[in-house]
Amino acid sequence: MMPGGMGNPRQMKRMMKQMGMKSEEIHAKKVTIETEDKTLVFEDAEVVCISVKGQKTYQIVGTPREEAAEGKVMIPESDIQLVASSAGVSEEEAKAALEEVDGEPAEAIIRLTS
Repeated sequence: MMPGGMGNPRQMKRMMKQMGMKSEEIHAKKVTIETEDKTLVFEDAEVVCISVKGQKTYQIVGTPREEAAEGKVMIPESDIQLVASSAGVSEEEAKAALEEVDGEPAEAIIRLTS
C-alpha cells in the first residue's frame, strides 16, 4: 500500500480533484497515429484523457500494428540485410533498391547485380 492511503482509488480521485486534474477513460475502437514514413494503428487500445488546467494529455496503452505511410512500402530490416549481403552493397543502397521495386528482395538483388 502506498503511504498516506494513496492506494485507495477514492483518495486518489480526491487528490487529483484538489490539484485540478481530471481523468476520463475513452472507449476507443481504433487509434491511428500517422507519421511521415509509417502509420501506427492501435486496435482496441485503452485510452485515458487527463485534463490539467485546460491542457489535455492522452495516454494510449496497447500494441500497435505498423503500416507504411501512404505511397510507401514497409520494408523489413531482414530484407534490407538480405539484399545488402547478397548484392554486396550497403544497407542504404539495398533499402533504396527495395523501395524502387515495391519491397521485392529478388528484384532488388537482380537490379543491384546487373
